[in-house]
Amino acid sequence: MFYNLTSASLRRLSRPRSLASVGLALLLALTLSLPPLAPAYALSDYRSAIVVDLNANKVLFARSADTKRYPASLTKIMTLYVLFSYMRAGRIDLDSKLTITPHAAAQPPTKLGLKPGSTIRVEDAIKALVTKSANDMAAAIGENLAGTESNFARIMTEQAHRLGMHNTVFKNASGLPNNAQVTTARDMAILGERVMRDYPEYYHYFSLKSFSYKGVTYRNHNHLLGNYRGTDGIKTGYIRASGFNLTASVQRDGKHLLAVVLGGSTSRGRDATMRYLLDVHFKKAAVREMLVANPGMPERRPVPPGQQSYAVASTGSNLPVQPVAFDPSMPLKPSIPQPAPAPAQQKPKPRVVMASAGGAPSMPLMKPKLLGSSGPYQVQVGSYTSQADAQRRLDFVASKASSLLDGHSGLTTTFDQGSQRWYRARFASFSQNEAAQACAQLKRLSVECIAMRAD
Repeated sequence: MFYNLTSASLRRLSRPRSLASVGLALLLALTLSLPPLAPAYALSDYRSAIVVDLNANKVLFARSADTKRYPASLTKIMTLYVLFSYMRAGRIDLDSKLTITPHAAAQPPTKLGLKPGSTIRVEDAIKALVTKSANDMAAAIGENLAGTESNFARIMTEQAHRLGMHNTVFKNASGLPNNAQVTTARDMAILGERVMRDYPEYYHYFSLKSFSYKGVTYRNHNHLLGNYRGTDGIKTGYIRASGFNLTASVQRDGKHLLAVVLGGSTSRGRDATMRYLLDVHFKKAAVREMLVANPGMPERRPVPPGQQSYAVASTGSNLPVQPVAFDPSMPLKPSIPQPAPAPAQQKPKPRVVMASAGGAPSMPLMKPKLLGSSGPYQVQVGSYTSQADAQRRLDFVASKASSLLDGHSGLTTTFDQGSQRWYRARFASFSQNEAAQACAQLKRLSVECIAMRAD
């Protein structure tokens, strides 16, 4: 736009009102000539992101999706996933009471602020995690289910790896700062998808806009709920080191997208980024019948293991989802997983055999080829409330550490804790020194274990 500024025009510009009018016109012309700012701003306010079409089982967009970041309160999605598995197994229910320990009460905000010794219903704790993102409730869930929060974090990590979240490590149940607690956008997408598919009867809690407890109403931090059409969950997260994180599920017009944004500089910028990515990719999303239980819809039981189809799982098989239990008779010692050295040579996977309650293996599948001396020590890699879970654990560890465990047969032994029978998963025939060394190597592979003398 051009202006012809004659001498008469210049005289008129000397008048304050005319000068202001021309200045406003010039500013308006300049503004109209600029491109829209919203898309550029939205696209820039994240560090990692992924968008998944759950109908087509397809990743539509990924940027730095496998770069490790801090999950912050997205951690609580896994806390609830493990809790849901215990509820499905019948070990607790929505009306069960959780006791608040001094450790849980001492957690920093955000929290409900319950005093040590008080109790809260499981359902109220779930709602507090989803809406208030209460750190004290996350710690209480961990301690009540696993004895200590650190034990529960190891259960969370084991479950994450079973789901294909291989770049994720949990060190607490809340997402509070810990340099070793990391995840990726892709792993969070896997978790978001699995909690929908595996626990549809509980997923509706992630859609809560608010929660009232003892006269106080807590609003959900996920501002897409009720403000972005079709949003049905699931969780926000923030610590200073992570930036603003969000996992969101949106269903509209027969389409279903799941997206993760990590590292927004502000909550508003993160939400704008999420809206923009969803808007862009809804245009290319597939239409199919809804698969996830929503509020107001009839409950649908999960598809039987082996028949599910997952969009972002990085593993080749769909493992049945079971609670990963700890051994209450033998508390685990904390360890920080280290990167595993590459094996020099691939060796055959050790065969696994089952043992009777007395601990003696029956019908061994292969004759052990012992490395070094055979001895009375064993390496325990888990304890479970079902023999099938113990067997799966043995198979998993055997495949992950085939060179290390070559010649050491897997077995299960049992013990009773109250009215509950537990199944220990162990590898046998170590000397005391060999068992200690093997366990140290397993921990470097992110496999928790205990070296002990055979019962």
